[in-house]
This record gives sequence, C-alpha cells and structure tokens, in this order.
Amino acid sequence: MKKNKTENFKFFNNSKCEYFPCHKTDLLENFNCLFCYCPLYALGDQCGGDFSYTEKGIKNCSKCSIPHKRECYDRIIDKMGGILEIAKKK
Repeated sequence: MKKNKTENFKFFNNSKCEYFPCHKTDLLENFNCLFCYCPLYALGDQCGGDFSYTEKGIKNCSKCSIPHKRECYDRIIDKMGGILEIAKKK
C-alpha cells in the first residue's frame, strides 16, 4: 500500500464551529476537530485519556485533549479494535 505523503486526512480544524475550541488550548491552529466526539469514550477506563468519573458515575473527559491533538490520530486508530469489539453483535 502506497503511503500518503501529506496525510491531510488525519487533521481537520473547524474554527467556525460555535463550540470551537471545546477544550482549552494555546495552539488553535493545531486543534484537531476530526474526532469531535471521541470514539474511545465507550472504552471506559481503557481509553488511555485524562478522564475522571463524576459522583453519579458518568465519565468526564473535559480535561482530555487527546482526540484534539494533531499527533494523536494514529493513537486513536490503534485503539479502534476495542470499539469494534464493543459494537459486535453477540
């Protein structure tokens, strides 16, 4: 398989979004909106991000910026196997 030299598909910045940026950052031009909603949320405590749980047991990812870092695309894709397992019909 031929490797894409630019890999632009790994990054999307939507600075016109009314929620942009949804997490604090000093680098707006590097804020990746591709994974607007983190696909790893369903992995619970195995997602690898900076999260906590509220008193009601709800996962709180407000301090996690992994899905929004330009360099974390491959890290997220590597964990997608876990998401596919969750989605399998039993």
